[in-house]
Amino acid sequence: MQDDNSQEEKKDATEQQTQDSCGCDMPPAPEKEYAEAVDESDPAQAAAATDELAKWRELALRTAAEYDNYRKRCVKERDEFTRYATRGLLEELLPVLDNFEMGMQMAEKEKGSMIYIGMEMVKKQLQDFLNAQGVEPIAAQPGILFDHNLHEAIQSEPSDQEEGTVLRILRPGYMLRGKLLRPVNVVTAAAPAPED
Repeated sequence: MQDDNSQEEKKDATEQQTQDSCGCDMPPAPEKEYAEAVDESDPAQAAAATDELAKWRELALRTAAEYDNYRKRCVKERDEFTRYATRGLLEELLPVLDNFEMGMQMAEKEKGSMIYIGMEMVKKQLQDFLNAQGVEPIAAQPGILFDHNLHEAIQSEPSDQEEGTVLRILRPGYMLRGKLLRPVNVVTAAAPAPED
């Protein structure tokens, strides 16, 4: 009878250990497994135990290195995501900025007007916002050579300039923290047409 009581007490103690502070059931902790004792006087058992120890030590070191690499990769991916999370929004904002620039060109005809002054203030705010997001315009001007990493050739025209020289800028391009956000649309020089 006393054995039954002690078994029930052990069962109750085990159930209390498997509940956390909220009263939720938690799986019981696995019982620890211990290796059998090795007779160190037996060279075969000692050598086998040493080999087993070396194998587990190597596995532990490899696992630790893999975990460290995984942790570093996760940190790098999180940083990349954080740096470029706004890319989609910025790509959609750029055509709006292009249209705003066209409006600014029309408003420049009357620089003293309140419309122009207001548009200048909005332009400054837009530029400050883009700079804060890491967006920078790509420096491009007619006369430079076409760079396929930064430029997109929309068309080419026969010209007396070197083939591949940028003749006109059609749309500005932008970089986002050192990566291409949108290429510069350009017209490039083509070889002059042969004369008959």
